[in-house]
Formats: sequence, C-alpha cells, structure tokens
Amino acid sequence: LFRSEDTSPYWFPKPCFHCDAPACVNVCPVGATFKREDGVVLIDNERCIGCKFCMAACPYSSRVFNWKKPGLKPDANYSPESSVPQKIGTVGKCDFCPDSFSSGVLPDCVTACPNGVYYFGDKNEDVVTNGVEALRFSDLVKNKSAYRYMEELGTRPSVYYLPPVDRAFP
Repeated sequence: LFRSEDTSPYWFPKPCFHCDAPACVNVCPVGATFKREDGVVLIDNERCIGCKFCMAACPYSSRVFNWKKPGLKPDANYSPESSVPQKIGTVGKCDFCPDSFSSGVLPDCVTACPNGVYYFGDKNEDVVTNGVEALRFSDLVKNKSAYRYMEELGTRPSVYYLPPVDRAFP
C-alpha cells in the first residue's frame, strides 16, 4: 500500500520487473538467474546456492528467500520454466508464469485481478490484454501516461504503471 500526505492511499504492487538490463543476472555467481531471449528473467533453483547476491542487487526488492518449503503439489516436477516447486534455501520471485503464457494462458496475476487492472502482452507486437479487452501497448502508454518505476537506475524495467485515476484525497 502506497501512502502519502498529499494523496489518498493506493495499492502499488511490485513484481519482478523483468528488466532489459537486470542487475540480478550480472551478480549471480553460479548463473542461476538468467534472462531468456524473450526478456523474461528466471531463476534455476537447482543451480541457486542461496547467496542472496541477486536480492541485494535488485533495486526493486522483488526477490524473496525461501526459508521453508512452499506449499505446492508434491508431484510437481521442477523446471525453471514452470516456477514450481522451489527449494528451501533458494531465492524466488515473480516469473510471469512462463509455463502459462507459453501455452497461451495469461499469468495468474492478470486472471486473478477482480478489477482487470493488470495487462500483459508483448511490447514488440504492440498489444496487451487483461483477459477481457485487448489494447495497443503504445496507445495505453501514451494516453494513460504510463511510466516505469525507478527507470532512472538504468535497469530498463519491462513493467509499466498507469497512474491512478479519479482518486480524490479524503
């Protein structure tokens, strides 16, 4: 929740930003954090040694250390492309549900949002969708004054935010 003296509070989710220049990839001593050709940044928990260098390097604080075993299906086979199951003593993060969108299904954050405010798509194809409507990415960025959080750091984040509208300060 984002709060300020000058505005009413609003939710400000901070997933992994899947940066074009990810600092987390550069600091991983074992190559467990990597960037796919399509821009998605993933973690191979089989290679991760839990050093937390990637956590320190991420300016968005979007990584978490797995202190205990996540409550997942026991029969799930591990793959960095499926995001489950992660291991105790490794680092995890939002991975944009790569197993879903590679099969044409939107990530869980998009489908679970009751307000339809998450859009997912391909900047190069200039299309995004929230599961209900499809929009041109370029129009959405231009007409809604989209911005990238802390882009001045040079990481070139792939997540864009649309400023809240119609929020009157109480």
